[in-house]
Amino acid sequence: MGFDTEAIHGGQIPDPATSAIITPIFQTSTYVQEGLGKHKGYEYARTQNPTRAAAEKNVCILEGGTAAYAFSSGMAAIDTVLKLLKAGDHVICSDNTYGGTFRLFRFVLERFGLQFTFVDTSNLTAVQAAVRETTRMIYVETPTNPVMSLTDLRAAAKTSRRAKATLVVDNTFMSPYFQRPLALGADIVVHSTTKFLNGHSDSVGGMVVLKHAEDAERVKFLQNAVGAILSPFDSWLLLRGTKTLGVRMRQHDFNGRKIAAFLARHPGVKKVYYPGLKTHPQFALAKRQMSGFGSMISFETGSLGRARKVLEGTKLFSLAESLGGVESLISHPATMTHASVPREERLRLGISDGLVRLSVGLENVEDLVEDLKTALGRI
Repeated sequence: MGFDTEAIHGGQIPDPATSAIITPIFQTSTYVQEGLGKHKGYEYARTQNPTRAAAEKNVCILEGGTAAYAFSSGMAAIDTVLKLLKAGDHVICSDNTYGGTFRLFRFVLERFGLQFTFVDTSNLTAVQAAVRETTRMIYVETPTNPVMSLTDLRAAAKTSRRAKATLVVDNTFMSPYFQRPLALGADIVVHSTTKFLNGHSDSVGGMVVLKHAEDAERVKFLQNAVGAILSPFDSWLLLRGTKTLGVRMRQHDFNGRKIAAFLARHPGVKKVYYPGLKTHPQFALAKRQMSGFGSMISFETGSLGRARKVLEGTKLFSLAESLGGVESLISHPATMTHASVPREERLRLGISDGLVRLSVGLENVEDLVEDLKTALGRI
């Protein structure tokens, strides 16, 4: 079946008790058992919940996985994936990754004995050079946040297989509508469901989608053992969001392309980071690997002062953290999403004080262009 059909119906059936077409919110902490050792598949809500199970199955189908498990945040999902490893194991990670991921890896998990090497994963030679005997995972974010660098997932999968390492891909920016990492050779996909999957800026969550049954069993165990589960209400909101994922992503992409083209022509903009522009160094890879370019755009203004004027000069683009909602957002990576990354490292990655990031929403694109035109006019 087509993506939009799977998004609406995948993992969901009319409620057996009432025939309600929408999966109910099973807001319960426990379940009555028919007798000792006899139950209907549900014992305790940390372990199982019907609403959460429907959301997991839905995203699993969209990503083409074997199993999926939902967590209370994207960071909880990533943390759980890293718990597949043990002290002494080595991880190769995209250097331009989300600041929260960098913070978790460098300042939390290193203290538990995991070892990390941050490299430019768009450069497969650099990835191959970083492989050690103890390398057990290659963790890739593509496109990266916020400079929109791409990793060739087919090539990265070959490298991971040679190293006998697990390839994990953060697919938050593209969603399964535009990119299917498991089909390209990845072993695990992670999402911040807070973003495009939910799509309405009203829920925080994370998802892990797995290709291999043995990984799925371990993540299922960890989900229950650690307990950072997605709540029934947030699971219901996620199901509400994925029903319109295809429709939303098509409009996000349309608006994103228009905004990127406008910014590329504007004299006040020094550089635009968007994989849908022919000037992007990996434009050809973007066309091969993704079916669309999305709506995440970063651009260089030249200084903190110029960036501030733009950030504080928009009306439709709201100054806020996060991304992927129906409303357009504008942010300053250096002081917001990547504040935990040391300044020297930020500058090396291209995250300057003048860099501005956009999450282009679903508003009328001409209104968005006018909003940015007004803000850029201030500089």
